[in-house]
Amino acid sequence: MKTIHINCDLGEELYNEDLLMPFISACNIACGGHAGNKEIIENTIDLAIQHQVQIGAHPSFPDRENFGRKILQMDNQELLDSLLHQISVVLEIANKKNTELHHIKAHGALYNLAAKDQRTAEILIEAIKCTSQNAVIFVPPKSIIANLAIKEGFNISFEVFCDRNYNDDFSLVNRKEASAVFHDPADVLQHVNRLHTGELLTRNGIILPIQSDTFCVHGDTNNAVAILEMLNSNYKVEKL
Repeated sequence: MKTIHINCDLGEELYNEDLLMPFISACNIACGGHAGNKEIIENTIDLAIQHQVQIGAHPSFPDRENFGRKILQMDNQELLDSLLHQISVVLEIANKKNTELHHIKAHGALYNLAAKDQRTAEILIEAIKCTSQNAVIFVPPKSIIANLAIKEGFNISFEVFCDRNYNDDFSLVNRKEASAVFHDPADVLQHVNRLHTGELLTRNGIILPIQSDTFCVHGDTNNAVAILEMLNSNYKVEKL
């Protein structure tokens, strides 16, 4: 079987971590910005250790009301301070558990903005420099944050989304649109099979070359467990 590295956004107060953790390679743990708290972070890390899943911090705009999916207007220092705090919370608990913070992956609007906005990418990189210099950064292909992370000497993994549709510029289709999210496991598998060969089929039918190192399934996607079961049936999922 072909191998695949699957990451999943967890600790987002859906309390489904025990269902998802057996099927994934890495977890991105909400840091309290858009969801989560210290107790949830600690419980999620315990599960990750149990299932030999790589542990990552999942910082966002500090916006629980909109689940981190709305761009907030923040000055540079305000955003940096928030990211430093969020990442440090996960790092502190990981250290207490004598385990490694493997990676950082921004969430939602912060992730999408850092892909195209130099200022946001620089602030995110600075926060990672100050807290977790050795962490891998999960980044979208063809993005500003990817180019900056490489320039700054970070290890990166190019991330693609199993359950999300793409525009022709490699950006994700807005969640407000009906075609944004794949819910049917069969549709996800078809999408992933193509991505795994280095091709992205956009919603407009354009085929683009793409590098895929890690594949994300959102923990809050309907049928997330069924999607992960389907992927595990067709691929050997890489663990630690």
